[in-house]
Amino acid sequence: MILPRSVTALLALTLLFPVAAACSTGENSPKESKGKIKIALSNSFIGNGWRVEMENVFKAACAMPPYKDQVDCSVFNAGNDVATQTRQISNLIAQGVDGIVINAASTSGLNGVVQQACDRGIVVVSFDNTVDAKCGLTVNTDQVKFGEQLAQFVVDQLKGQGNVVMVTGVAGTGADNDRNAGAKKVFDANPGIKVVATYSGMWDSATAQRQTAAQLPSLPKVDGVWVSGGTDGVIKAFIEANRPVPVTGGEAENGFRKYLAGISTPKVNGMSIGQPPFLSVISLELARAVIKGEHPKTSVTIPFPMVTSETVKVGETVFPDLPDSFFADFTDSGPNATVVLCQEAATDGTPCPGKTLAVKLG
Repeated sequence: MILPRSVTALLALTLLFPVAAACSTGENSPKESKGKIKIALSNSFIGNGWRVEMENVFKAACAMPPYKDQVDCSVFNAGNDVATQTRQISNLIAQGVDGIVINAASTSGLNGVVQQACDRGIVVVSFDNTVDAKCGLTVNTDQVKFGEQLAQFVVDQLKGQGNVVMVTGVAGTGADNDRNAGAKKVFDANPGIKVVATYSGMWDSATAQRQTAAQLPSLPKVDGVWVSGGTDGVIKAFIEANRPVPVTGGEAENGFRKYLAGISTPKVNGMSIGQPPFLSVISLELARAVIKGEHPKTSVTIPFPMVTSETVKVGETVFPDLPDSFFADFTDSGPNATVVLCQEAATDGTPCPGKTLAVKLG
């Protein structure tokens, strides 16, 4: 993820994911298997729910066709330490892996070791927190479009007139800067829209709820909210203040989508998009396809998984039995879905039964 999606680390989960753990073999190094290519996931840290989902769907994909027949997968976590991640990648280079998929602890701090991997003919794909090394490929979304897409939904629903609140993310990060710029571009182009408050929710539901509750007493009627993260917390603050929940453009928290679907009340008019945990699976496929000569050595930008209050579907894009904090965009939906995964893939890292995984690279 671009930065931790939850400010509170899930320490208990850390115990389940050691610093270096093999994906399918139970060993700390890629398994030697004639005929299979070797692809490792190098992850900077496993300290929140988004990262757990990201690793789980990677492991599930590795246990499903076509990957289980073509790829030996391994997973390494670096404890959010650049030096540790550098050592792990150096070890992977020495072990002769064919591909390395990276969610980086630093955009520039891994450039040297990534270049070494490229010089050895290893295909390197970084995603979410990408690396700057030009020899590597990237898989990501367009964060400016994130801001634009949600803002345009709010504007359209309000027919270009109304008071809007912006709940931003972690200040100074690239994703926050890009999302905010996209939203402001759209709002500035619509003079009937007045942004009456802008404040940080830190991409965290509890923080966003607390900050919204503090702002509401001084705000006029709010017709729309644009939320970079922590959307369900913003809605809960409006409910607790006995104020109507406005049109909402927000992230992909399962709790937010429960309001869109009417599982939680009141039913909210909104749009939900997010940074999908399945970026790891798209990166796995890109690495596999490039190594196999089935795809050009080019980077990939994927569209955001998107649902509205009209299109959200229980059991497909919102999950009543999963926590509000769960990121429901671990799977895509619709006829042009990038990848479709079952709930168990995200919660347990287990393969979806009887399924050959189809991944669209665009």
